[in-house]
This record gives sequence, structure tokens and C-alpha cells, in this order.
Amino acid sequence: MKTRELGDGLETSAIGLGCMGLSFGLGPATDRAEALAVIRSAAERGVTLFDTAEGYGPYVNEELVGEALQPIRDEVLVATKFGFDINADGETVGLNSRPDHIRDVVEASLRRLRTDHIDVLYQHRVDPAVPIEDVAGTVKELITEGKVRHFGLSEASETTIRRAHAVQPVAVIQDHYSLWMREPETTKFGVCEELGIGLVAWGPLGQGFLTGGITRDMKFDNPNDLRADFPRFTPEALEANFALVDFLKDFGAEKGTSPAQLALAWLLAQKPWIVPIPGGTRLPHLDDNLPAADLELNENDLQRIDEALAALDLIGAPLSAGLDAAIDRDR
Repeated sequence: MKTRELGDGLETSAIGLGCMGLSFGLGPATDRAEALAVIRSAAERGVTLFDTAEGYGPYVNEELVGEALQPIRDEVLVATKFGFDINADGETVGLNSRPDHIRDVVEASLRRLRTDHIDVLYQHRVDPAVPIEDVAGTVKELITEGKVRHFGLSEASETTIRRAHAVQPVAVIQDHYSLWMREPETTKFGVCEELGIGLVAWGPLGQGFLTGGITRDMKFDNPNDLRADFPRFTPEALEANFALVDFLKDFGAEKGTSPAQLALAWLLAQKPWIVPIPGGTRLPHLDDNLPAADLELNENDLQRIDEALAALDLIGAPLSAGLDAAIDRDR
């Protein structure tokens, strides 16, 4: 597996593993034995960046990642997140990035992850009630104490990134970025280049759509499937948006590769400091996704993809209104 340099001396595999879907958010949870096998197989194949959060479940995804990686903990990087207020019933009831809460979350995450340090600690969503300088200062203290190695921000605006970075260097930001969600190109690329910050792309395969594995008549009616509320996954939108999948399938057939590999290779070709974290939930997903690290797209390939995208009229917002509202944007 090739590697990439993000910020603040952080080096990771060119493709990471987004672990959320193994437990939460994309339909039924993967059987635990299989989920452990997926994580361990990814590590065996050279993946070093594993992404989780206390909110995935909540808590169970961190426990899964901790169990899977404990035997090889020193060989991999574990990223987790704070920032939500989760009540005793496991219900997310708002945002909470108060310094004392950050410390409580980190201690609990360390226990669940079976480790003495977190390699990347992200603020999951910006809390407007807490100055970002206080957040960054708390993470800086945790880094000094050896409990955290690197500071990250998820879905933070350029202004927030700059303010945080002035207190504690931000190694990496995490944003929703893919062939069908290109907002970071205009909102984040500039500040990443200027400050030397890497970008971890979540949802790089369009929540499964860009793999070609979703059918036109697929239903998202499981209560654990966030896509049920995504406008881009309504039956009407799916039918219209299949033009993108059809293009990826046709182009992939010409190049002897899969739609997923094309989508991931396209991301890798955008900037050398971008690392996608596709969320494989079955071993065959790793077989499909990970070869993208070695797939080189030339200028003609990239131009052809961009021209195809420009000709498409994608239908529906990529996220639910509630999830989109939680994103910190400069207005």
C-alpha cells in the first residue's frame, strides 16, 4: 500500500478504512466476527488509518475497532471523534465540545479502543456554543499529555480551521468529498494548501452509490440506514443519477477496473494530501476498493471524467437537511 503525507508529520496509507458502516448508519450492522475480519484484513493489506467515533452506535464501533486492532496497535493509526452530547439512553441530543466533556470523551474512547493514545482526534462537528480556541487548547493539552497525537476537524469552515490552527496545528480535516460531492474543492483546498493540512474524504463512494452495487429499485427502509433521508437516494433521484454509475461502469470496463476503483483513484489524483476512507463492510469490498491505490489515471482519463461530470445533472441533495445543517460553513 502506498502512503501519503497529511499535516503535522502525519503519514498514512493512501486509502484508509471508514469503520462506521460496520456498526451503524448504512443498514444492518455487519456480523461481529465478519466485522473483525474486515478490519484485520484491511490492516494485513497495508491499510494503516482506521476511522471511528464515539457516536457510531454509539460506542460499539470504537469497541469493535479496539478489539480488532489491539494485537497490532503500534502498527496502525486510529482516528476517533468527540463533539456530540449523548445521553444515558445512547441518544444524541445535541453538540458538546466543552473542554471538560472533551476530556471525558477521550478517557472513555481510550478504554473502548484498548489503547493509551489516539492518533487523530477530530472534533466531529463544530459547536457554536464553545469557542474553537478553547477546543483547540484542550486538544493541545491532551497532545502534551501524550493521550492524543494529532488534531483534526470534521466539516469545519475555513474560518474555524484558521482559528483552531493558530492555537494547535491542525493535521487533517475530514470532509464529505467524492465524484458527486465536490464542495471541498472551492471551500477547503486553498486553506489546506496554505497551512499544510491534509484532507480525509469521507463518503468517497457516495454511500455505496458509486460502486455500482446499488440497484435502481433498492430500498433504504432499515431504521439504521441514514440514506432513507437523503434526497439523492429517493427512487426518482436514483433513476436520474444512474447516468453517473453507467458512465463509471463503461469507462471502468475500458480500463479493466471497477467503478469503485475509478472513483477512489479520481480522488487520489486530485491532490497528494487527500486520503479517502471508503467504508467496506464485507471482505469483497476490500478486494474492490484497495487496488485503487495503485490505479494511475492520466490527464486524458481525468479530463474525460470531468467532462462526463459536467454533462450530468445530479438530482437531490447528498445529505439529509439535518446532517447538512450541522456542517460549519462560512456564510
